[in-house]
Amino acid sequence: MNPLKKITIHDILQKKNGNERLTVLTAYDYPMAFLCDNAGIDIILVGDSGGMVVLGYPSTIPVRMDEMLLFVGAVSRGTKHSLITADMPFGSYQSSVEMAVDNAIKLIKAGSDAVKLEGGSEIFNKVKALVDSGIPVMGHVGLKPQTSVLWNGYRTQGSTVTSARKIISDAKSLERAGVFSIVLEMVTEEVTELVSRSVEVPIIGIGSGTKCDGQVLVLHDILGLYRQLQPRFVKRYLDLAEQIHVALSNYIHDVRSGAFPSQENTFHMPPEEYSKLKETIEKE
Repeated sequence: MNPLKKITIHDILQKKNGNERLTVLTAYDYPMAFLCDNAGIDIILVGDSGGMVVLGYPSTIPVRMDEMLLFVGAVSRGTKHSLITADMPFGSYQSSVEMAVDNAIKLIKAGSDAVKLEGGSEIFNKVKALVDSGIPVMGHVGLKPQTSVLWNGYRTQGSTVTSARKIISDAKSLERAGVFSIVLEMVTEEVTELVSRSVEVPIIGIGSGTKCDGQVLVLHDILGLYRQLQPRFVKRYLDLAEQIHVALSNYIHDVRSGAFPSQENTFHMPPEEYSKLKETIEKE
């Protein structure tokens, strides 16, 4: 994709079974969004995972709409080219179609280009209503962090025939509802390949193997900034937490020893003005 133009839903759809896979990363604030956008990331996901890695919640369940709107606004101000997709947090779409549409509109007005909902056939009507309202929707099946923890915990999906058939059925249902892509989380590679063959929209994997049209990871995971969870499917590209620890230790040492600030960090009055100031003080 041309990094100089704004990426559209049409551009994403063209990536299905293409030679170049989609790149997706999370971001929750202006500086991280700016860096992702400048690097050429295709989709910036304003995930409800920000509740854990930025706000310190134990899971994504407590995340509120007002918090997601704050994240989306910050990310949109740091993004020019990447497509922004925002998670609809738990409780923002489950109650009714009307609630789903109202909250999705809020996220779009805050700066998102699309929204993402967790679920399959059970949210068909809500996804269709959003698409019919002109709001692009990304689906999410397999492990669903908002509710899976309430039932079975964080476990690999698609390990049995029953589970596999459910995932495939849900993906087809979301496609019929009009999603432009589907995230598969922690799904066995065999099932991921079957899903990818069964639908005409791009499949974006997270812990779901190599048979996808793209991959998504949490930015704080690949940079080594979030240590509380270390999923097996994450590849850590940097260990910024350790580098930050070293930098902070050096800062503490320099301040306590007097090495910082030095003269290069210090501002001075012009000598003649300083002389006048001293004369004035002495006269007083």
